[in-house]
Amino acid sequence: MHSVPVPAWVKLLLDRWLQRAQIEAGPIFRPVNKGGQVLASRISEDTVWKVVRRYGAEIGQPELAPHDARRTCAKLCRAAGGELEQIQLLLGHASVLTTERYLGTRQNLAQAVNDHLPLEPE
Repeated sequence: MHSVPVPAWVKLLLDRWLQRAQIEAGPIFRPVNKGGQVLASRISEDTVWKVVRRYGAEIGQPELAPHDARRTCAKLCRAAGGELEQIQLLLGHASVLTTERYLGTRQNLAQAVNDHLPLEPE
């Protein structure tokens, strides 16, 4: 089982879905048959791809992939001031270096973050 940090509004929507779908254990995202019955199995990877491609086409990005949405989320979090370590946790990366590659950024090792602290030598 994995834990993923999500905004409060996402948690509320997930809780509502779980209650309405009467899901108490197992996969959260499940297929729904033509009769509206929620099935016990998890949705397939193909289903995720089809949904993302469908909505990608609607916004003029027919080649949009699930990983693109993940990478975009990470970059938006970073642009909003999210710390690298927080984004690493969100993405589930074992190494912060993976997160840096993912974001297309690198730590500036030539200038340490504490280089500009207003400290005077004695």
